[in-house]
Amino acid sequence: MRLSELLAGLAFTCERGSLDTQVEEVVYDTRKVTKGCLFICIEGMNFDSHDHAKEIARKGAAVLVAEKAVEVPVESDVTVIRVENTRYAMAFIAAAWFGHPAERMKIIGITGTKGKTTTTYLVKSILENAGHKVGLIGTIETIIGDTHIHAGNTTPESYLVQEYFRRMADEGCDAVVMEVSSQGLKLHRTQGFVFDFGIFTNLEPDHIGAGEHADFEEYRDCKGLLFRQCRIGIVNGDDVHCDAVTKGHTCTLEKFGLKEGNDLRAVNLELVKKPGELGVSFCTEGLLSMEAEVTTPGRFSVYNALTAMAICRHFGVSQENIKKALLAAKVKGRIEMVKVSDSFTLLIDYAHNAMSLESLLKSLREYEPNRLVCLFGCGGNRSKLRRYEMGEVSGRLADLTIITSDNPRFEEPQDIIEDIKTGIGKTEGKYVEICDRKEAIRYAIHHGEPGDIIVLAGKGHEDYQEIKGKKYPMDERVLIADILSEKSV
Repeated sequence: MRLSELLAGLAFTCERGSLDTQVEEVVYDTRKVTKGCLFICIEGMNFDSHDHAKEIARKGAAVLVAEKAVEVPVESDVTVIRVENTRYAMAFIAAAWFGHPAERMKIIGITGTKGKTTTTYLVKSILENAGHKVGLIGTIETIIGDTHIHAGNTTPESYLVQEYFRRMADEGCDAVVMEVSSQGLKLHRTQGFVFDFGIFTNLEPDHIGAGEHADFEEYRDCKGLLFRQCRIGIVNGDDVHCDAVTKGHTCTLEKFGLKEGNDLRAVNLELVKKPGELGVSFCTEGLLSMEAEVTTPGRFSVYNALTAMAICRHFGVSQENIKKALLAAKVKGRIEMVKVSDSFTLLIDYAHNAMSLESLLKSLREYEPNRLVCLFGCGGNRSKLRRYEMGEVSGRLADLTIITSDNPRFEEPQDIIEDIKTGIGKTEGKYVEICDRKEAIRYAIHHGEPGDIIVLAGKGHEDYQEIKGKKYPMDERVLIADILSEKSV
């Protein structure tokens, strides 16, 4: 492809060479430089490929795209393109390289602190139930037809996003639903196309610190970028930050929620409690008037369902298809019920910080369990504050906490447990400590009492345990199955 075609629509200066240069490949990793490629120089936290421009040119790159001055060999015929921001430029270059595949599909982007993953799967389920073919890009995985690709980042680099779009379009997908992280928006990973629908679920302080966001305001403002890059915005009107997030929006806005004034509203919520199953039934009014039920507990499950319903309404999905899909949809590791007994309920959830754990436990409290049992650990080489906070939340809200190991990484599991106990010590909460996670789960199951709700928190969809730099297979569903098979022997 000719260089001028790849740069169409971008502001740039050609500092050296020709726009007629033929490009054989687009590359942004110095380890993957090929002869005739266009190489995009990126400044990262620990490595800046601008500093290696000479080496990249000598390896045969035909074009260098840079955001600051670079040195290239005098004898080289490499073309040098200067742009204001190479990450922004990469998104547009990648879109052109793959033939602008987003234009062939409806693209749905979902941002927010909580609910992104669950909502993407709900939307996929509803649309597919109605006959659409849907690609998915998210925290857990990317799904292209029958292919499931493990996710590295919630929102991949822009080049990878466009590559996935291309593959999805070639597979016959007519829609894509993707999680859009604040980091992805900040680093321009979702530029190069316009979302048909931009979704806001909720906002709470998160991802603030070194390498992420400087403060809550930056985090909030990055979320808001989505609503300057979509045609229709569908937002949680109940969230206190809704107006701030959508400030300066360039899209049409629709609001959903439980309160008066929303365009789509849930009313008449009733908790549903069956053996081994918790859910919520509700009615909607406004843009949709129907009855619905979700098989996951809590008000946040209703918000997730409302989000999905608000999106799928634009695809002309029938109410019957929406109702069936909401009942059938399940997301691995997100309030995932695992049947172990008719007398008590066990579920797996990814809640791995104090905010998400508190939200989950408060929602489960509404079901008036005999006991609320919370099993969790904390990751190693992470903030001790998170351990104190999670310990305090569980001690305050659970009747029994089972402290165990999560991903200890390069720390000793017992040291992490001691930190969690510091948090629990601020409460009157009862606890036991069982370092081995399988033994802890065995204890929880064997000591389950009628009417209990038992939460295995922190691991969620993860199927490994990281110890001393190595990931060992460990799926809680497999552990539960092993424990139940022991009981039946």
